[in-house]
Amino acid sequence: MPKITPVPLSIYFFTLFLYLLTLAKSQSFDQQEQAILLRLRQHWKNPPSLNQWYPSVSSSHCTWPEVNCTDGSVTGLHFSNMKIVGTIPPFICDLKNLTVLDFYNNSFIGIFPAALYNCSKLQYLDLSQNDFVDVIPDDIDRFSRLSFLNLSGNNFTGNIPAAIGRLQQLKELALDQNQLNGTFPPEIGNLSNLEMLSMAYNGFLPSKLPSNFTKLKKLRWLWISNANLIGEIPEMIGDMVALEHLDLAENNLTGNIPSSLFMLKNLSVLYLYKNQLSGEIPRVVEALNLVELDLSDNNLRGTIPDDFGKLQKLSRLNLFFNQLSGEIPQSIGRLPALINFVLFSNYLSGVLPPDMGRYSKLKIFDVSSNRLIGRLPEFLCSGGNLVGVVTFDNNLDGELPKSLGNCNSLLMVSISRNAFYGIIPAGLWTASDLQYLMLSDNLFTGELPNEVSGNLSWLEVSNNRFSGKLPTGASWKNLVVFNASNNFFSGPVPQELTSLSLLTTLLLDRNQLGGSLPSDIVSWNSLTTLNMSRNQISGQIPEEFGSLPKLLELDLSENQLTGQIPSQFNSERFTFLNLSSNHLTGEIPISLENAAFNSSFLNNPGLCTRSSLLSLNVCNFNAQKSSKNSNKPIALVSSILATAFVLALLLSFLVIRVYQKKRHVLHSEWKLTSFQKLDFTVSDILSGLTDTNLIGSGGSGKVYHVPMHRSGLIVAVKRICNDRKLDHKLEKEFQAEVQILGRIRHLNIVKLLCCICNDDSKLLVYEYMEKRSLDQWLHAKKRSRSVELDWPMRFQIALGAAQGLSYLHHDCSPPIIHRDIKSSNILLDSAFNAKIADFGLARLLVKKGEATVSAVAGSFGYMAPEYAHTARMNEKVDVYSFGAVLLELTTGKEANFGDENTCLAEWAWRHLNEGRPIVDALDKEITESSCLDEMSLVFQLGVKCTSKLPSNRPSMREVLQILLQHSQPLAYGVKNMGRDGDVIPFLLNSKLGYASDSDENV
Repeated sequence: MPKITPVPLSIYFFTLFLYLLTLAKSQSFDQQEQAILLRLRQHWKNPPSLNQWYPSVSSSHCTWPEVNCTDGSVTGLHFSNMKIVGTIPPFICDLKNLTVLDFYNNSFIGIFPAALYNCSKLQYLDLSQNDFVDVIPDDIDRFSRLSFLNLSGNNFTGNIPAAIGRLQQLKELALDQNQLNGTFPPEIGNLSNLEMLSMAYNGFLPSKLPSNFTKLKKLRWLWISNANLIGEIPEMIGDMVALEHLDLAENNLTGNIPSSLFMLKNLSVLYLYKNQLSGEIPRVVEALNLVELDLSDNNLRGTIPDDFGKLQKLSRLNLFFNQLSGEIPQSIGRLPALINFVLFSNYLSGVLPPDMGRYSKLKIFDVSSNRLIGRLPEFLCSGGNLVGVVTFDNNLDGELPKSLGNCNSLLMVSISRNAFYGIIPAGLWTASDLQYLMLSDNLFTGELPNEVSGNLSWLEVSNNRFSGKLPTGASWKNLVVFNASNNFFSGPVPQELTSLSLLTTLLLDRNQLGGSLPSDIVSWNSLTTLNMSRNQISGQIPEEFGSLPKLLELDLSENQLTGQIPSQFNSERFTFLNLSSNHLTGEIPISLENAAFNSSFLNNPGLCTRSSLLSLNVCNFNAQKSSKNSNKPIALVSSILATAFVLALLLSFLVIRVYQKKRHVLHSEWKLTSFQKLDFTVSDILSGLTDTNLIGSGGSGKVYHVPMHRSGLIVAVKRICNDRKLDHKLEKEFQAEVQILGRIRHLNIVKLLCCICNDDSKLLVYEYMEKRSLDQWLHAKKRSRSVELDWPMRFQIALGAAQGLSYLHHDCSPPIIHRDIKSSNILLDSAFNAKIADFGLARLLVKKGEATVSAVAGSFGYMAPEYAHTARMNEKVDVYSFGAVLLELTTGKEANFGDENTCLAEWAWRHLNEGRPIVDALDKEITESSCLDEMSLVFQLGVKCTSKLPSNRPSMREVLQILLQHSQPLAYGVKNMGRDGDVIPFLLNSKLGYASDSDENV
């Protein structure tokens, strides 16, 4: 048995010493890391999102949320969506083993945090969706181990540095949605390990796509949309064999689509829309994994390739706004995954694929504005998901497929201007989700049903062969637009029709309607346009027609109407009035004796006027003729009275001349230009410009309220006093206001009564708005009263302002851009009706599309980002501003203050994007359970209107329609594309996944 040698005692003690020393060092390291994390929390002023960071004897900091550890040491920090405000401190790199730093979607500020270079092991860095500014540093390659870098959604400017091409470990590089306005380096093509590259939505100098980008053999995702790319797409792009997602949309690319692009076996998403590409689509298609293909809005010609019928995974095909011709390949109708099929505005001919929708869950079918013939496919709704059928402006014919009568998913059917005939399938009228039904300019027959979908808001059946009586059913209650012109409808206009409270447009002209007009108007409170001309309507015009609160256009011409024109009819109410070709009698109301209504009363022999401005007989006020015997004394008395009158007139003239010489008056130097009938004089106005009547002042002058003691009228007077330094600017503002307000009339635009000028001052005289401006009612620090505007009142104000702004954008020619919409420029009358005011910055948009201005003017919080940064201007700058007003109305906050670091629009977007309950954002002082749905919808609409991308904002016409049908969801946008109000589903945003469906990451 071998002998065991005992271990010396000294070795035991040495081993125990080493263990205790290691344990002490480990505990010391833990305490050091914990102290750094607590210091980090303190640096960010202890945000609530880090409340769980606190020292504990029983647990390690490695158990804290947002902290990842490896072998007891911090290796990752995840601060995404934590609402952290401030800067990134250098001492964060005292955590020596950090490999991951995620700061996504906070409010970090300052320049690029170059101190992070000291995090020597860093592999993953996400600074996206913050507020960093200035340039990306030229020495960014000091991040030698970095494999993931995301700087998107900030405010970086200048060039992308060439040094970024030396980060050889990079797999993902995201620089999109900044303000980069220089160039991007070809050295990016040296990043041989790169799998994802995004540089979209930047204002780069015009640049070609570098050919050496095609060396990126591992690149799966390439996103450079809206980045000012020019030139042709390199043919060698086919060498990027790993490409799965390619988005070069919204640039200025020219030339042909490379044939090699459709040979990429892994390609699933291809977006080239909104470029200037030409030529034919490549004939041979081997990219059989394509799921989404969008080549819309280019100059492509030729036919649709037959090989598209091989794309068994294709769910979205967008080819609209091109010059494609020929027939649609029949095989496309058999694609099993097809959901969106949108080919409008081309020159396509032939018949539609008969199997369209038969084998797939088709959702959007839009082939409008082509040259197609034949019938609609029978199986369009076989999948049960069909939402939109849009085929207007073709040569289609036949009866509608019976299957459309069993398609409850339908939201829109727009098939105007074809040759369809027959009876509408009964089930189509009552499809539960149906909102828009446009059938105009066809050969349909039958009667309109009393029962329709309760969601139906837009119905156009004009220029068909419908007959019978007008409907009276209660299910029509949500109708906003009803166009039934030029049919064979008969019978009286039913009183039930006047109960449609949301109705804004009613067109019943060129029918066979008879009887008298309904005198008891139940609820036409929203009606703006009413046309019943060219019927057989008789009786008198009801006085109630002159009291409809929103009515602007009224046409009752070519009927059998009798009696007098109601005295309630006046020039201040109507922008268009036609009562010609009836049997009306009596005097024209005084306020209508205006040259603007010269053709409104023609062919009514019994009408007369006191004014020579109208082409009518002058009224004869002699009630009867006297006998010859009585003529002599009357003539004698008349002669005496005439002589006395002349003498009195001469005497008065002499007295006035003497009085004027003795009195020093300034108004002899003033020039008055009237836009309305006035019940005051220049001196009435001048005498009221006193300090006691001053109600406000601003950069362009002072505003007074001036009472007219004789008539009891109160007017508002803006006085612009000339100053040599401001002379040119003020003159431009004055001329803008006079030019615009002097020629437009709308119930929701403040009325300019006259302007008065001399060498020193200019006066604009408006109707007085008793309740002043909206901001003084919304914001507590401006309120002089404790009264709150409840939600129904706020909604009424939103609707009124939207009507005024929609009128400026869509009904004025040329359109008018206000440029300074804000709550202080929305005035309220005694009934809290909203009127848009202050047109000093307004601009006439003479040419369609964008314009630029030499100087940006507006108000912070309301100013669209593209206007502030580039001075680009179109109607969408007003939409952004109006969106800010909607957010003010729903939250009660001021537009320039969402929280301590962001404006209201940014704050609202973050609130929505983070998935927080909308109700938490609403004004707590007025929220009631009955109003929450409507308030939430208007809040979402405000966020949509303040999208950073102008193209993603709705038009004011769309905004108005959404407000008018406020119970309808926002998820399905509509866009007016047709001559008679054809509305097509605009579910055509091609950004999915990384480039999300909304622009809200912009």
